[in-house]
Amino acid sequence: MASLRDIKSKITSTKKTSQITKAMEMVSAAKWNRGVMNAKAFVPYMEKIQEVVGSIAMGSTDASHPMLVSRPVKKTGYLVITSDRGLAGAYNSNVIRQVYQDIQSRHKSNDEFAIIAIGRVGRDFFAKRGMNVVLEIGGIADQPAFAEIQEIASNAVGMYSDGTFDELYIYYSHYISAISQEVTSKKLLPLSDLDVPAKLTSYEFEPNAEEILDVLLPQYAESLVYGALLDSKASEHAARMTAMRNATDNANELISSYSLKYNRARQAAITQEITEIVGGAAALE
Repeated sequence: MASLRDIKSKITSTKKTSQITKAMEMVSAAKWNRGVMNAKAFVPYMEKIQEVVGSIAMGSTDASHPMLVSRPVKKTGYLVITSDRGLAGAYNSNVIRQVYQDIQSRHKSNDEFAIIAIGRVGRDFFAKRGMNVVLEIGGIADQPAFAEIQEIASNAVGMYSDGTFDELYIYYSHYISAISQEVTSKKLLPLSDLDVPAKLTSYEFEPNAEEILDVLLPQYAESLVYGALLDSKASEHAARMTAMRNATDNANELISSYSLKYNRARQAAITQEITEIVGGAAALE
């Protein structure tokens, strides 16, 4: 049986842990609130640019662009969004597991795919397994600006345009609610499944639709990456907030359990001392 000192030490250390996890929960709650606001604020822009791109691409007979046309797939790109650190429950592992399973089922060798990693956790996972990580970025802010990921997004689009890979998928954690996040995979390129507006808007093009698409489609693809990152950040903060809340609750349960053991041990020690005193007094009589 553990001594009173050992139990008291466990209670003290667990209380300190619960204070840390409680503070981390409060920090994540504040970041989660801002992250959700950022993700929702970006939705109107995405809807509008998608409407414009769809109207130009599908509403003009002379409009064509390589990013809109599927081609024979020789190599596939995977853009994977994870976090730079853990303590977020299953947030990272769910995304990584889905990507890894899809790669294993689709490809027979590392030459058939390339990975673009946003976040150190995903980068480290694939690098340790010798998988082909061609681009990586870490240290993304909790409330990221577009400038932070513009380079890697434009590089990803450029690698598709120059034929480094023939299709690009993006994997991230989609935010549903504070306690629910869902791993989502989308084909980012080519934009063959572009949603067409129910009612096409009539536009006048200057100089022509193709030149407009040359500028607009790469920006649209980069915006898809940024929108997925904002969504993923909201999921990360929600997952970390939930994980820290569960950790705090578990610590409080441990403190209650240790306190009960401490009180029982102390009572047993007091009873033993009383018994010894009574026994000694009886022996002297």
